[in-house]
Amino acid sequence: MSANDTSKIGSQLRYQRRLRGLTLQSLAARADCSESMVSKVETGRVNPSLTMLSRLAKALGVNVSTFFADDQTAGVVMRAGTRPRLNTDALRRGDGVTLERLAPCAEGCMLQANIHIVAAGGRSDGVISHLGEELGFLIEGELELEVDGRRYHLMPGDSFYFSSERPHGYRNLGTTEARVLWVNTPPTF
Repeated sequence: MSANDTSKIGSQLRYQRRLRGLTLQSLAARADCSESMVSKVETGRVNPSLTMLSRLAKALGVNVSTFFADDQTAGVVMRAGTRPRLNTDALRRGDGVTLERLAPCAEGCMLQANIHIVAAGGRSDGVISHLGEELGFLIEGELELEVDGRRYHLMPGDSFYFSSERPHGYRNLGTTEARVLWVNTPPTF
């Protein structure tokens, strides 16, 4: 994530925590992490994993997209080369994953669409589950999708659909970059 993303996450986390009248300690207990971790995320001193963001969001009763909500209203067209990108932490996930937003992340949006760009050896941050539905289409490369502990080997042109409540994750076992059109409702991150 960029420094701007980390700062935005921190300020949104602090806002959501204070809105609910929670202390750092009480939020940390709900999210099963240390008070120090919550403080470091709020102040932008740590780049949280998507798993940690998911735990914090669940503890607050929101979804991860709350931490990334754009201030602008939704536009009709997002031009190639100008769409926002969210980079995951490469130190914890091989070569990492980049999410290129295809739709704005704004309040009131009920749909989230990204292109997941997964470098060779890159992967999601473990398995997660949450409310909603997911649909994907592998544009290029190879991907191993895990849903409910079962692994599926995807090739270009393959698609998938599942309830987001089923534990899921993915990784690129190939030697080239994989690109996946990934759609969630409601927005997840």
